[in-house]
Amino acid sequence: MKYTKAEARKRRHYRVRNKVSGTSAKPRLNVFKSNTYFYAQIIDDVKGVTLVSSSSIKLGLKNGCNIDAAKAVGKDIAEKAKNKKISNVVFDRGGYLFHGKVKAFAESAKENGMKF
Repeated sequence: MKYTKAEARKRRHYRVRNKVSGTSAKPRLNVFKSNTYFYAQIIDDVKGVTLVSSSSIKLGLKNGCNIDAAKAVGKDIAEKAKNKKISNVVFDRGGYLFHGKVKAFAESAKENGMKF
């Protein structure tokens, strides 16, 4: 059976989510990218609460889903997490390959104080 790109990503994401879960001590850093924007949020799965969120929309970036936008979102979410005293997280790449925008986001977040 052949899956579309979106269906294959969703299947990968479900497979990863069975193993990755965020707690209060180590919340989950989730990534989503659309054709136009890049989103990230830090989630406590035990309580079911989003602790911190950031996106290229909130940052008002003109090209909302390129590598520069991903780096900006990574820097922004790391600073917001630092303000809430969150440093250790579990990285959930959302079924995307760790390459390109997702990798740029992760490296930017790590450079600004996140640990995963």
